Amino acid sequence: MEQTFPSGGALPGGSAFDSGGAFANSASGPGIAEGAVAALAEETLDWRFKAAPPESWGRTVRDWLATGPTLSSLGTPLLTLDAAALDHNVRTMASWCAEAGVALAPHGKTTMAPALWQAQLAAGSHGITLANLPQVRVARAFGVQRILLANTLLDPAGLAWLAAELAADPGFAFLCWTDSTEGVRLMDEALRAAGAERPIEVLVELGGPGGRTGVRGVDAAVEVAAAVLRAPTLRLAGVGGYEGALAHDASAEGLAAVRGYLRELGELHGRLAGAYPGDARPVVSAGGSAYFDLVAEELAALPEALVVLRSGAYIAHDDGFYRGISPLARGGGPTPLRAALHGWARVASRPEPQLALLDAGKRDLPFDEGLPEPQLVRGGAELTGTTARISALNDQHAFLRDAGDLAPIGAVLRLGVSHPCTAFDKWTAIPVLDSADAAEPKVTGLIRTFF
Repeated sequence: MEQTFPSGGALPGGSAFDSGGAFANSASGPGIAEGAVAALAEETLDWRFKAAPPESWGRTVRDWLATGPTLSSLGTPLLTLDAAALDHNVRTMASWCAEAGVALAPHGKTTMAPALWQAQLAAGSHGITLANLPQVRVARAFGVQRILLANTLLDPAGLAWLAAELAADPGFAFLCWTDSTEGVRLMDEALRAAGAERPIEVLVELGGPGGRTGVRGVDAAVEVAAAVLRAPTLRLAGVGGYEGALAHDASAEGLAAVRGYLRELGELHGRLAGAYPGDARPVVSAGGSAYFDLVAEELAALPEALVVLRSGAYIAHDDGFYRGISPLARGGGPTPLRAALHGWARVASRPEPQLALLDAGKRDLPFDEGLPEPQLVRGGAELTGTTARISALNDQHAFLRDAGDLAPIGAVLRLGVSHPCTAFDKWTAIPVLDSADAAEPKVTGLIRTFF
């Protein structure tokens, strides 16, 4: 039987919600503590940062950058970011979202870099998405004001901390997921025990067959929404989910599966119409970095909804998985993204004529969504388009095959990488180059990460 809901207003149980702190409302200010981000330039470099050369040790980041370091100042293995590509990607995605009529809360777990979050927020992002409570704590340490936790939070100690954060900062807007009536009960019990003063906004997460978390089926999701409405410590704020768990390519079958799921999500939103308390717009959230075009096509026109994308990998893009599947690479927009991440590795050994071992491995470069690709030898040959390839990674070595004499011992290679989400976590500080294509790239910044 179809669930019916009371009209919007006070929550069942008597808890009214001031929509002034709702996630859907327009943000004011920069959305992050700019002073806390700026203070990272005063951090002293030393051996703890594997990208920092010994000549930088004992200097602050600001002082070291003032010496004019170049790529040659840095050792290998190395991961770098390209400043021009980062800027291009941030502006391109912001423009695309504005034209598509959707909001963007980029997934901060991709980079865990407050300086990059600041750039995304300054370009118009509505907030920052995160994946777990430790990541939320990092964001709060840097004053992020609008956080979407794309996960269910059941840890009582974590919920007590969150309740205290919300009580201490009326401008802090927080949103998380729930996908079961039992989860709703546990959240409500923990928040009651913590004496929560503000209800926590939640999205009912809809999943799909074979996917990840998320309640299976619209009818079951409606029952979860009804449980949220009965919980005085929670506030039903909308619906959400992750379509990327249902496909892994841009085949006709993959795209059809994604569209079918998104239409179900839209149906769930329609079933809950009139149930949302307060005067804030309901949130409908989906969209990783692979199918955000379909999210806009299927959901942007939903009535009375703020559609929020959570794409995160776009800021760095890549030379692998996302290069092939990004909507902006397959006709979803006029301007493609640019790969901002590059690995740099030195030929340490050539034990066979067509085999060279590089000094970068799994501890330095991502490998879960494709191996690095050799692009060029510094001061030497272009490798793109040749038969040269990386065939495997060990912990600290890459196997370069078929480069022959193009990659002699001691040569430094630039590598394209695949999957930013498992690149940033391997480095606590990542040098930013003015241009990875320059003959002698200049180091213009150092991006601090917090994993």
